[in-house]
Formats: sequence, structure tokens, C-alpha cells
Amino acid sequence: MYKEIVITIIVLALIIVGNIITQNNTNKSVEEMSAKLDNLKQEVENKNWEKANKKMEEIEKVWETKNEVMAYYIEHNELEKVQTEIVKTKADVESKESAMATESINSCNFILEHIKDKNALKIVNIF
Repeated sequence: MYKEIVITIIVLALIIVGNIITQNNTNKSVEEMSAKLDNLKQEVENKNWEKANKKMEEIEKVWETKNEVMAYYIEHNELEKVQTEIVKTKADVESKESAMATESINSCNFILEHIKDKNALKIVNIF
């Protein structure tokens, strides 16, 4: 009886620690991507397309690395939605469509926040 209780406590502790680690990584990734997208949004609104293209390349590289790590523990469908919005944003920046690029950036930020909220350890998400 004592062994089962110890094993159960160890398993629960591992689950909680694993969740904390993945949640911290998700929060950092979302914050970093949101900051970069906000910087891109400012360049798009100022119609500084040269800087916007450079920031877009940087965003793609950062997302590539973040996506590889988060793919281990987040639904691929959610990550694909972000990737789709990044591709749309890139196309809008390249075609110098300010309104469409801003919309895509906002949509990407919304999806990132949704991912962060969906994977948070909350009572609502448990039940």
C-alpha cells in the first residue's frame, strides 16, 4: 500500500513539473513572437517595407525554432494556424498591402494567445 502511494505521488509530481516547464516555454515563445509581430506591425503601419521584409524574415526564423520545440506538446493543428498566418503576413508585406498585413498580424497574435490560454493549467482546462 505504501509503495503505491509513493509511486502515485511521484507520477503526479512529474506531471505537474512537466506541465510547468512546457507552460513556461509556451509563454516565453508566445511573448517573443508577439513582440516581434508588434514590431512588424509598426513597420507596416509606417509603410517602411524594407524594414518590414527584414523583420518578416526574422519572424520566420524564430517561428521555425519555436515551432520545432512546441510541436512536441501542442496540437499540430494549432501550430499550423500560426504558420498559415505567418505565410499570409509575408505575402501581404511583399505585396505592400498594409491593411491586409495588419489584419494577418492581429490574427496571428490572437491565435498565439489562444494557444497560450488553451495549454494553461487551469481548472476550466482540466474538466
